[in-house]
Amino acid sequence: AQLSGLSRGAHVVVGTPGRVIDHLERKSLDVSSLEHLVLDEADEMLAMGFAEDVERILADTPEYKQVALFSATMPPQIRSLAKRYLHDPLDIATKASRTTTTTVRQRWIPVAHHGKIDALTRILEVEPVGEKTQEGAGPGGAMIVFVRTKQATEELADKLRSRGFSAAAINGDLVQAQRERTVAALKSGAIDILVATDVAARGLDVDRISYVVNYDIPHDTEAYVHRIGRTGRAGRSGEAILFVTPRERRMLSAIERVSGRPIEEMGVPSVEEVNARRAGRFAQTITSSMGSPQFHVFRSLVEEYAQENEVTMLDVAAALAVMGVDDREFFLRPDPPQSKRVREDRPD
Repeated sequence: AQLSGLSRGAHVVVGTPGRVIDHLERKSLDVSSLEHLVLDEADEMLAMGFAEDVERILADTPEYKQVALFSATMPPQIRSLAKRYLHDPLDIATKASRTTTTTVRQRWIPVAHHGKIDALTRILEVEPVGEKTQEGAGPGGAMIVFVRTKQATEELADKLRSRGFSAAAINGDLVQAQRERTVAALKSGAIDILVATDVAARGLDVDRISYVVNYDIPHDTEAYVHRIGRTGRAGRSGEAILFVTPRERRMLSAIERVSGRPIEEMGVPSVEEVNARRAGRFAQTITSSMGSPQFHVFRSLVEEYAQENEVTMLDVAAALAVMGVDDREFFLRPDPPQSKRVREDRPD
């Protein structure tokens, strides 16, 4: 279809850098008379490793043409590209937002790098991520977690799944069809947590995202504003949580200046908070299960078992609860004393 369309002639050709180069090499795309060239999401293309492809395409086109380069940010690589391939370019910049939205509650957690996964796990335990707000409502609030690299998205999503959370990764390596399936799963409630890079989350608009976690602090303040803009839209409230290691306090100060107000410090949820939430969810599960059509069937079976084995119904209920957790410890163990944790964190 592409070949036949190009052979008939086209006023406008839209394509990815790799696909455009493919047609240039096959001589199926003639750009010798090109008059206009648009590079959309230029910073994203360079971040995804298309710098050489973009320069190859620009080099193959006529020297004099109208070029429009669109970019959400202007890193040095973009400015260098413009300097080499654009003649007397006009720089048009929209006024950047200097403050973050007031509908998003912003908090930060002081945490060591190796403690991030446990901190995130505890946050997921105590915050209502994925929980329905009322009986019969749609899927509850979702969370997007930002990391710096494509590899980190996969690794963190795997760790979260191994801990029982419904998580998926989204990064520049995903083909468009796979990205669309992942976003659709987030919208429907099939998954509650999306681990993403800045580039992969560009343009993401999902109403149910109520939490944004900056697992890795962004490299600049503008990226922070874009990240937390994934929540708190259309007047809805949202939550933004920023993980800050000791060496990143300076960036925290810069982010606070952009936010226009101090960001509230919070602690990692305690063992007591996590265990209280676990007990509360356990009680809710019991209450909802009593309304199941199968309740009376199982009640009869339990009653029969208790009579035959001369045990109480309470003991049978406890045994069934143990079956539900696969012998894993239900409650977190108390944190070790602070002095002991400090010693354990030191390298040998």
